[in-house]
Amino acid sequence: MSTRAFITGVSGTVLTAAEREFIRAERPWGFILFKRNVEAPDQVSALVGELRNCLGEADAPVLIDQEGGRVARLGPPHWPVYPPGATFGALYDLDKALGLNAARLSSRLIAADLIDLGITVDCLPLADVPVAGADAVIGNRAYGTEPAKVAAIARAVTEGLQQGGVLPVLKHIPGHGRATADSHLRLPTVDTSREELERTDFAAFQPLADLPIAMTAHVVFSALDPAQPATTSATIIRQVIRGVIGFQGLLMSDDVSMNALAGSIAERTRAIFNAGCDMVLHCNGKLDEMHDVAHETPELADEALDRARRALALRREPEPFDRQAARAELDALTDRVGTA
Repeated sequence: MSTRAFITGVSGTVLTAAEREFIRAERPWGFILFKRNVEAPDQVSALVGELRNCLGEADAPVLIDQEGGRVARLGPPHWPVYPPGATFGALYDLDKALGLNAARLSSRLIAADLIDLGITVDCLPLADVPVAGADAVIGNRAYGTEPAKVAAIARAVTEGLQQGGVLPVLKHIPGHGRATADSHLRLPTVDTSREELERTDFAAFQPLADLPIAMTAHVVFSALDPAQPATTSATIIRQVIRGVIGFQGLLMSDDVSMNALAGSIAERTRAIFNAGCDMVLHCNGKLDEMHDVAHETPELADEALDRARRALALRREPEPFDRQAARAELDALTDRVGTA
């Protein structure tokens, strides 16, 4: 049976009967986990297995936001802490090779944590380029303020994930770094010229256009489309994401339930597909909203289905590595930032 073009969250650490029925009936393409879904390793593994069993797809994508720093759905006491992206940027400024190695090691270790649980997709790396005065929602999650540096570190993060058997999701395309508001709370507007955006924000994404999956930004770029955020802007998706940046992989929205988007959940879902996104993401686990998303979501169209298949085909078996040695090396590298 075919799956539908949405990714859904669920409400807790085990599935309810209503959620099982929903998954079997509506057939999402994949799932995403949050802290509310996490207690302990055995419990997470069991939840991941049950999600796939309900769908009848042993390889159904299961996503998570595990960046390190303050965006980490897995944490102590069962999982280690990882540094935020800015740490790799600071180390890169001391020694480029060491900064890239630390980024690669961190994401390789994160991948090992995820694969142990059956999680196969991480919403990482970021290619957002923050500027002075921007909202702190990106902040130290970013790798730096120079597009080439950001792209280089993002590439190293991608390599670590892929070596560990985890697919990366590039975010937040075409850039969230200039936003002066948190799009979880309200809609940010960026009034920067197109020329400046292409020189900075968009330039950080261009070297990463070959990544398999990307997540949109709920941000208005007034020089391109003063009415719609990138997620629901056909102009930005066509001209910038698919055009200037050249991304041709699977394009998924950021969370459809975030307050940056206007209208009902159903209206938002329709707008996302009408703009040209391949996939809608719904995160909060509210069953009534999940039904609204599913009702407005088609089966994967031919082009989107091809992108989804190509994305999943890029996931490979984890390469052997010494986890303990890698952690010791990462700690030694990040300690250098603290003493610089």
